[in-house]
Amino acid sequence: MKYLLDTHVWLWMLEASNQIPDDVAAILKDPNQIPLGIAAISPWEVVKKASLGRLDLSIPVRDWITEATTNKGIALLPLTPQISYEANYLPSPFHRDPADQIIVATARIADLTLVTCDRRILNYRHVRTLWGHEVSPATSGGP
Repeated sequence: MKYLLDTHVWLWMLEASNQIPDDVAAILKDPNQIPLGIAAISPWEVVKKASLGRLDLSIPVRDWITEATTNKGIALLPLTPQISYEANYLPSPFHRDPADQIIVATARIADLTLVTCDRRILNYRHVRTLWGHEVSPATSGGP
């Protein structure tokens, strides 16, 4: 496993969105990249957004989560004590969104490249990221 998907990328990938740049989509569809990781917080984020009416899915959210987390191309990475610690002690500066903190910490601990279009994460120099033609190596690859 080389890549961790930010929640929105996971959603877009499974909902056949055209919001993923072609070069990123090619990587995500490459059988050699399977499985793609998602952080344990991502299913919670999807259900939360759906429950607040901020997300429309192709099928009911309960079914979507079940199918999306049992997809053979997706590996759900657990929220470990090490990730919990890392999420709260990320090198500064990082914003205060706890879900983003957990996702970034998961990528750092698992030594994965985070696929995201979130500008705040793309500008954070302590995690490897990928979006479009932008590849940013972390200056500090791990904890």
